[in-house]
Amino acid sequence: MTKEPRRVILITGASSGIGRATAELLAAGGHRVFGGVRAPATTRPPAGVELVPLDVRDEASAKACVDEVRSRAGRIDVLINNAGVNLVGAVEETSISQAQVLFDTNVIGVLRMVQAVLPDMRRQGAGLIVSISSILGFIPAPYMGVYASTKHALEGLSESLDHEVRAFGIRVVLIEPHYARTNLDASAAQAEARIDAYAPQRQRTAAVITRETSAGLEPRRVAQEILRAIEGRYRMRRPVGQAAPLSWLRRLLPARLFDPSLRKAFGLDPSRKGATYPRA
Repeated sequence: MTKEPRRVILITGASSGIGRATAELLAAGGHRVFGGVRAPATTRPPAGVELVPLDVRDEASAKACVDEVRSRAGRIDVLINNAGVNLVGAVEETSISQAQVLFDTNVIGVLRMVQAVLPDMRRQGAGLIVSISSILGFIPAPYMGVYASTKHALEGLSESLDHEVRAFGIRVVLIEPHYARTNLDASAAQAEARIDAYAPQRQRTAAVITRETSAGLEPRRVAQEILRAIEGRYRMRRPVGQAAPLSWLRRLLPARLFDPSLRKAFGLDPSRKGATYPRA
């Protein structure tokens, strides 16, 4: 008799990077894994993973994906919100339409998936929702400000949601990786505008981002933390790699000490001494 898989898991953005590595690792561990991708017909399936069509930016697609998994497997035990997009550029350089795309994917896309799976999770009295956040969910990100704002929003959404659903046997987890070697960071879109005043600092910060990404976490390292979140003891926030000490520093250091170190890390000019906001 074939051993029944331990969990039925749906992961979004499973075609590459962290999503693909996670799908393969979970499937190898005996879980039944469904990978949501936008183009299943042209996507090479990760080993042991069943692909299902999904565009998290489309509510009908999100519901159809969840219905498809439920019809095949009978339930969904774990939702992993991995699909996301990135953007590099100053806040002033970012168009409203670009910002809307980021929020529609990174925040509203998560909301669509959560709302699609929660009714069944509530009925079965159990479930786990895992969302891929970032170190930029708890620290500022000059020249990735809009992206960081989506991750800050995801953190607030997830923590609030956990309080709402834990009485139904459902918990929420945030995975907070440091920079990872994925297409998300390496092929990030650029802000549409180019304002000369930002150019020197933007270029230095972009060099830092490129360097950190090149030396970043392997996707499998993040996947292993997701596996621990599913199979191990519950902990809501799970920083990965250098995100762990940064998380502690962010919480413990006063802003006057954390702020200069962050500016230095991003290659920014020191703050002007005595600079303050205009007074009437």
